[in-house]
Amino acid sequence: MTRPLRFGVVAPLRTDLPTWLAQVRRIADSGYSTLLMPDFPLLQPAPGPTLATAAALTDLRVGTWVYASPLRPAWLTAWEAHSLSQLTDGRFELGIGTGRPGIDDELRDKGMPAVPPRERLARIRETVRRLRDFDGPDRHTPVAMAVRGPKARALAAEAADTVTFVQAPDESRTEVTRLARDLRAVRDVELANAVSVIGDRVAPHMAPPDTDTAAARAADSLVTLPEDPAAAAEEIQRRREEIGFSYFVIGADFADTFAPVVAKLGGR
Repeated sequence: MTRPLRFGVVAPLRTDLPTWLAQVRRIADSGYSTLLMPDFPLLQPAPGPTLATAAALTDLRVGTWVYASPLRPAWLTAWEAHSLSQLTDGRFELGIGTGRPGIDDELRDKGMPAVPPRERLARIRETVRRLRDFDGPDRHTPVAMAVRGPKARALAAEAADTVTFVQAPDESRTEVTRLARDLRAVRDVELANAVSVIGDRVAPHMAPPDTDTAAARAADSLVTLPEDPAAAAEEIQRRREEIGFSYFVIGADFADTFAPVVAKLGGR
């Protein structure tokens, strides 16, 4: 099945509130489907209330990109996700992963115990189980998982609605293409391509600021897209046809310049 294209924007609140709210309105008016928030405690307001604010302001879908499972108990994440699904009338998507590099140091800084990798994955499984219990038979909160290793991919094939693959900026598309095909051979899930580099610009909170953009392009990495809208649109369609990606996620700093691509391809 060929899924319609949709586009999401990772838009942390890094400015004053009126400026961010104006940005949210522009994102909605430009045809993007989803507003997403990263999980960086203390660097921004908490994702839950921030996303609820955006959903009340616009008709955008909203979601986390992505909750780090070690930062909170499974039942708490599930309860918050179910609550957001209720408050947004079904427009919330729970994005969750095992945590970004350096998460153990972050846990120690916050006085929390380190969480072994195996337990992080088990916590994601438990979060989804509890979310389904909270939702009951009449609601289904979509779950997006950021995965890489075989155990994480197996869990995503079992329980996720959307899957994105964690990848290094200079990783070639060959291995990611293999991962995508293997996953879709098990189950037809939505595949999301997180694009952290457009041209020579790097999206904050999606990749390190010192990312070597030239090396990423030279590797034909899937974290990059051309700055030219026509070339970007062509590459997006190629990735859908050849790999199966139908959901493309970019940083908020790119949202205005990328809007012509969304206008051309959104919903196709």
